[in-house]
Amino acid sequence: MNNTAMRFTKMHGAGNDYVYVDLFEEEVADAPGLARAVSNRHMGIGSDGLILLAPSESADVRMIMYNADGSRAQMCGNGVRCLAHLARDHGRVAGNVVRVETDDGIKVVGLMSGAAEVDMGAPRLSPESLPVLLEGERIVNHPVEVLDRTFEMTCVSMGNPHAVIYIDDVESFDVARYGSALETSGLFPERTNVEFVEVISPSAVRQRTWERGSGETLACGTGACAVCVAGVVTGRTERFIRNELRGGGLLLSWVADDAPVKMTGPVATVFTGEYPSTARA
Repeated sequence: MNNTAMRFTKMHGAGNDYVYVDLFEEEVADAPGLARAVSNRHMGIGSDGLILLAPSESADVRMIMYNADGSRAQMCGNGVRCLAHLARDHGRVAGNVVRVETDDGIKVVGLMSGAAEVDMGAPRLSPESLPVLLEGERIVNHPVEVLDRTFEMTCVSMGNPHAVIYIDDVESFDVARYGSALETSGLFPERTNVEFVEVISPSAVRQRTWERGSGETLACGTGACAVCVAGVVTGRTERFIRNELRGGGLLLSWVADDAPVKMTGPVATVFTGEYPSTARA
């Protein structure tokens, strides 16, 4: 362990940026506090959260993830792609296939040059899997009142909860106002991520995301997967789509109702550095 500074790597997948710390070399005593400190874009490193690369007893490596507000997150599609690349770059794994233990089970990541494909697992549509306090087998096109508007909401769990809402013009939409209101709605006892989606064609959508615990982010991998599923079950889009997010594009596929969602997207290292011990939480 380095007693004076913590080594870190900042990476992003389609603009969804995290600070990564390799626990094979470093120690983190207060991960929620560290997540809040490093995520601050004015007084910290600046990120959507903190992701820890750790040893695993059941997979090649383990991903431990915290949102910018220090809350624990189960899964991040963009984050797991970056973490798999980091694991290989640091010599924790060899080859182009990495099995990553997450709080939502083991994800298999196929590495490519500057990108990766992830088997994100099967979506869950039952209210209790999110959870959301609504009745029925699925929450599809369900009317929901948010502040002064009523939307149609489709709920999908990709290991973390998502509420997908289709709108006509996503670029001009007030994501912060309506996203934050729905995130903290009493319908979601564990809060929720919210995707606002504009359909471009049956095979293409444009998405903006309000992430629980982080606010609006430039991309959300699990959210993009949820949008792929929501498009199929609502009849709006096909099973293979390109999702244009503010930070870049992701390719999604859901070949059958009982199949996993697969996602392919970019991976980039922004910079590496040392975070002083005096600045840690």
